[in-house]
Amino acid sequence: MTSTLPLSPRLPSPLREARDERFGRHGVRLLLKRDDLIHPDLIGNKWRKLVPNIERAGGRALVTFGGAYSNHLRATAAAGRLLGFPTVGVVRGQELADRPLNRSLARCAADGMRLCFVDRATYRRKTEPETLAGILRTAGAEDAYVVPEGGSNTAAVRGCRALGAELRGAADVVAIACGTGGTLAGLAAGLGSGQRALGVPVLKGGFLGAEIQDLQERAFGGRRGEWSLDERFHFGGYARTGPELTAFAEDFEARHGLAVERLYVAKLLYALVTLAGEGAFARGTTVAAVITA
Repeated sequence: MTSTLPLSPRLPSPLREARDERFGRHGVRLLLKRDDLIHPDLIGNKWRKLVPNIERAGGRALVTFGGAYSNHLRATAAAGRLLGFPTVGVVRGQELADRPLNRSLARCAADGMRLCFVDRATYRRKTEPETLAGILRTAGAEDAYVVPEGGSNTAAVRGCRALGAELRGAADVVAIACGTGGTLAGLAAGLGSGQRALGVPVLKGGFLGAEIQDLQERAFGGRRGEWSLDERFHFGGYARTGPELTAFAEDFEARHGLAVERLYVAKLLYALVTLAGEGAFARGTTVAAVITA
């Protein structure tokens, strides 16, 4: 992916093998696609999704949405600081306005993002034109460029197609943790013949398949590439982890010298170890795990 933005991304991101007997005993090879190394502040799929939207914004303030631990909000705030444009983060949960900022939101604020907290009922209706207009008025950002929650829109999906192109011929299965589904939609479209994309949703609800289908239809005119979801590994929903996942992540870190982010990456890797143990991958399969954070 090329860009005129002066942020010196490391593209294509590195791809390395992770030797792990939990895969090897089943004849499966594991690769790690280190999208987390693209840029120290705009990591992984956040870079790929934000860049085309920032270019479209043309220097206008950028308004976007997320929960209290949103990696997307953090990346947007960092982009604003690095490139000198204003950012507004609309945060789900009015009650959070009366609490000390958590580490993620504090980083957003330190990077210059103005935080606007809305109640959960309003947040659920944020895509309705009247509700969105009210949010923008409250935030004082009527003329801003709006990026949806998670950064997943047509421009972002097309931007993520480059991720698939970078992995053509490298793996039989390319797996990625999914929040809003935009990265998977683009990734699948960029892969080559005979490759398939596997998404591991980190939210529960069973809605993501339809969302990805819709994103591909809007970006490409129809379904592109071979892709599927396994929705068993959300651990209770977004920002939910628990001791089992924490222990798994710590073990993976010790085995491979890789810092494992808990909300997305740990769930992805846990899913792949489980699937390998279940025999979901035929012997001789190469699986690439996209490390997004």
